[in-house]
Amino acid sequence: MSGYKIELKKKDLETLKEVCKSFNNDPGELINVLHKAQSIFGYLPAEVQEVVAEELNIPVAKVYGVVTFYSFFTMKPKGRYPISICTGTACYVRGAEKVLDEFKRILKLEVGETSEDGKFSISCLRCVGACGLAPVVMVGEKTYGRVSPDEVRKIIEEYEDME
Repeated sequence: MSGYKIELKKKDLETLKEVCKSFNNDPGELINVLHKAQSIFGYLPAEVQEVVAEELNIPVAKVYGVVTFYSFFTMKPKGRYPISICTGTACYVRGAEKVLDEFKRILKLEVGETSEDGKFSISCLRCVGACGLAPVVMVGEKTYGRVSPDEVRKIIEEYEDME
């Protein structure tokens, strides 16, 4: 799963076990448990998946399969300001690729990478359901519509100034 191990803090481990317990350790609640776990840790490293598997009494392979199947879940830490570019049909047709290229160029990152300072990460998603605003970019929970490549630097600067 990953080349290095992270050590879960005792407090985080207890919180994760409480989350599992809040869903009655029911294997049918795996996706809900993973959503909660990701909101706690920011991502789902192998160590978190192992605890979830143990608590819900299911194979780690099943947990891993769910984590890798759904694009919402990630096994890599995202930046404090995760940037997601929609590459669904409407956004793609209206130039999402050029917008994505501009984010990659300015931040010197590829899709799936996080900046060294932990501030930004770039990902693509399939559709955010705002096709009338295509191309759409999300930074965290904030949605930007009709984004052109010229606006990319301004969006990035908005978050660089937040420190």
